[in-house]
Amino acid sequence: MPKTVEYYLSKGFDSKAAEYFAAGRRKPVSVVPQNQMKLLITFDNNEQRIFDMKPLIHKGTVYSILNDESIFNNCYIDSTNSICWDKDPKVDSEEIWSNKIDIGADTCYLESVKV
Repeated sequence: MPKTVEYYLSKGFDSKAAEYFAAGRRKPVSVVPQNQMKLLITFDNNEQRIFDMKPLIHKGTVYSILNDESIFNNCYIDSTNSICWDKDPKVDSEEIWSNKIDIGADTCYLESVKV
């Protein structure tokens, strides 16, 4: 049985999220860092969106290390379709999972703006 907007609304999702999940989740296919801590993300439907990381990057959060532009600019998409950064680029985050910072594809789509 396909899950409709009404189904997601009944589960407590807001209308934007309900419409997104009912239409089918999007996967990022490319990510390019931009100025001012923004990401240009292309999704599997060829839609390009800008995601602003700045509100997440502040002292005391897991994302604070992204204030370092050299780390921020080394973003990539991992095998779970999350946007990721390695805290230490010399460490393999597939082997040492605590080296990786990530943000999920759904959040990136829902919290971004279409180009």
